Amino acid sequence: MSQDLRSFVAAYERAHPDEVVRVAEPVAADYDVMALVLEYERRRRWPVLLFERVAGHDIPVVCNVIASRRALAFALGVAERDLAQEYARRIKERRKPVVVPDPPFHRRVLRGAEVDLAQLPIPLYFPGDAGRYLTAGMLVARDPDTGVETEGYHRFQVKGRDRMGVSLHSRRRMFEYQRRAEARGQALPCAVVLGLHPLVSMGSLAYPPADVGKFEVVGGLFGEPLEVAPCTTIDLHVPAHAEIVIEGEIAAGAREPEGPFGEFTGYFSRRSTEHVFTVTAVAMRERPWFQSIGSGRAGDHITTLGLVREAEILNALTRVIPNVTGVHVPLSGTSSFTAYVALRQGRPGEAKHAIPIVLGVDHYLKLVIVVDDDIDVFDESDVLWAVATRMQADRDLVVIPGSLGALLDPSADDRGVTAKLGIDATRPFGQPFAEKLVMAPDRMAWARALVDRLGR
Repeated sequence: MSQDLRSFVAAYERAHPDEVVRVAEPVAADYDVMALVLEYERRRRWPVLLFERVAGHDIPVVCNVIASRRALAFALGVAERDLAQEYARRIKERRKPVVVPDPPFHRRVLRGAEVDLAQLPIPLYFPGDAGRYLTAGMLVARDPDTGVETEGYHRFQVKGRDRMGVSLHSRRRMFEYQRRAEARGQALPCAVVLGLHPLVSMGSLAYPPADVGKFEVVGGLFGEPLEVAPCTTIDLHVPAHAEIVIEGEIAAGAREPEGPFGEFTGYFSRRSTEHVFTVTAVAMRERPWFQSIGSGRAGDHITTLGLVREAEILNALTRVIPNVTGVHVPLSGTSSFTAYVALRQGRPGEAKHAIPIVLGVDHYLKLVIVVDDDIDVFDESDVLWAVATRMQADRDLVVIPGSLGALLDPSADDRGVTAKLGIDATRPFGQPFAEKLVMAPDRMAWARALVDRLGR
């Protein structure tokens, strides 16, 4: 399988011509990119957008690469309905990466005084953002203690030609790696990688064991080893088919204001770990693409978050509950805070047993709704109908106060502490319950065919 972004976009365009939109007219880096993303989303569309002419730059901007479940399913080679199950399976089939010596991003390397981040078409997303932000920069670093590599997405505020602010607010591996390096009085060498195949992005968001590098997870998604290559100024490997690699380090003991920025919650956030990234080199392909991820609640920002959490929930639940029939982490909950789980109960209490398991998968989750297997977890109207007709508040709510939550959740306190809620919206196990209205399958098939013939 080709491991570069360009090959993916070309293949996706051949398969779904309407899902890749090439914008030939000039656009500004200030707000225009985000405005077009928002207009397509208003029309309930999430095409890959390629801005060929960005004012003041000779580098095109590509965004919405990971905005839709259709694109993610295409990358994995599966149907949309099978996306979470296939992802959950493949992230356990890890493959160690292989090193290639001469990657495309070595073609042009800027060092020292040549470095100037203003040469890149870095957008302004929303009025109110503190400045220009790298949103699609995948940060790569190694554990100072074990050497295990990690990668993940963090926001980078451009502050000068070779200086950025970065927030490690997810408080996962990267936060811990930087803390360990800082405890030794050392900077953390790392690289910001732009322009990646969707499977690299999807693998970077997985939660493997601490002794497993995420490049191994990406290899499992590809079904072959991920090709990596050395950076030019630091001892670190990054995906070999990247478009642009910004090399540098996160300083030890340095903090300075970063933000506000329009976050995945749909609100501006001033909460930040306020770390400082200094650039040592910018390496890039010939005529590179600059990848952007729309900020706020844009599908490009949050669709993959939901998929990853669905897969992790599936893997956690199926270890202890045999008949899980569906999991969905919806966009309405910013693909982070809400999860819907469908199961076929085989024992009394299974639905309530599932709730703390799901909440324990990811500290961002704070609302879990468990429904019966006749409910479509991808249809929120169906889920809410189950809540309305099968839940009783005095018996079916599970509340966990004072729990670790997301620092960026504006409803949490300033330490990120939150309360969590589980709702058992299943029918009482083994007890008589009203019969659901269901039309015969052959009549529904007839109705679908008739509507198709009528064409409206």
